[in-house]
Amino acid sequence: MEDSKKYAFFEGDFVPLEDAKVSIMTHAFMYGTAIFEGIRAYWNEAHQQMYLFRLREHIERMWDSMKILQLETKYSVDEFCEIVVELMRRNQYKTDSYIRPSAYKAGLKIGVTLEDCPTEMSVLSVPFGSYFKGVPALKVIVSSWRRVEDNAIPARGKIVGAYVNTALAKADAVRSGFDDCIVLSEDGHVSEGTGMNIFLVKHGHLITPCNTANILEGITRRTVMELAESEYDVKTYCREVDRSELYIADELFYTGTAAQVTPIVEVDRRTIGDGKVGPIAGKIAERYIAICRGEVPAYHHWLTPVYKQAVGQKSQAKMSAKP
Repeated sequence: MEDSKKYAFFEGDFVPLEDAKVSIMTHAFMYGTAIFEGIRAYWNEAHQQMYLFRLREHIERMWDSMKILQLETKYSVDEFCEIVVELMRRNQYKTDSYIRPSAYKAGLKIGVTLEDCPTEMSVLSVPFGSYFKGVPALKVIVSSWRRVEDNAIPARGKIVGAYVNTALAKADAVRSGFDDCIVLSEDGHVSEGTGMNIFLVKHGHLITPCNTANILEGITRRTVMELAESEYDVKTYCREVDRSELYIADELFYTGTAAQVTPIVEVDRRTIGDGKVGPIAGKIAERYIAICRGEVPAYHHWLTPVYKQAVGQKSQAKMSAKP
């Protein structure tokens, strides 16, 4: 019988999720001095297995974010990957899920500084389906809000405080009747969506803003570029993208851990292509999900299986939370 109690990894131990709490005096709560990662896990009913997609790459990116914010860790990448896997085993989900590892300044003090403030880490997981609630293709707007600059709050780090920028843009778009919005950089070039990278299709190849366009260097973005070339001989060009290029693209789509591969059919009330999901976006999205769900053996090296034995049996795995 499945255990209904859910757990989190919190400050060195696995604890009931409801006990994973921080003080209102925690530095990260008061100043946003925390970073996070987002990881998806996919349930395969036929395999009776849960697959974590590109787990190590996510934790490596998390380590990069921690360097930017001067957060320290006592764990290696491999040790923290195993903590994530162990948490998923304990929570025994049999549905697609989302995992949120975090590292944060845990000092109980007032003062805007990164110095002399200890680091703590946590991981939680929740069932998670479609990010856009099953909408097959999006209608978006170009936001009046601009993307944070690298010399203000670096967008290549998943810094908690920086997501206020995303929240402001997203809220205005939704209030105006759109599914999401595209944010420009301060110099007026296309940056990304609200937590998603963006791709244009033009003349049979992909175009995406370069790493210096104040984007998060997405793992799904990298995956799509690899798949497009290896599976479909479609090349990707990373460069500056003008706003008006969005209007004349043959296809548009978002990529991201939460969004996966999500087509866009309208920007600023202008129809993209024929107003339907395009052939390149469609086949990449389908292939991507099949790979994530463990249905394509050639890409099993991107997957980390969670369960060592039949789901529902008591795990015999032993590990120490503190290395």
